[in-house]
Amino acid sequence: MRTRLCSKVGCAREAVTTLTYDYGDQMAALGPLGLGNDPHAHDLCAIHTDRLSVPKGWMVVRHETLRV
Repeated sequence: MRTRLCSKVGCAREAVTTLTYDYGDQMAALGPLGLGNDPHAHDLCAIHTDRLSVPKGWMVVRHETLRV
């Protein structure tokens, strides 16, 4: 399986999450890596996942997987 990289320009780290936006509801959803075929989804590395910011008034929904 091929490693997926962070979508941020200039970043070559391995992606760990997928970010999608719902502009109508002013919401950003962040969760486990998606299937990888959605042109409107953005894969992020751990650093960019932690640094995520959204416009004022927007909500961020984070889907966390259980860690053992």
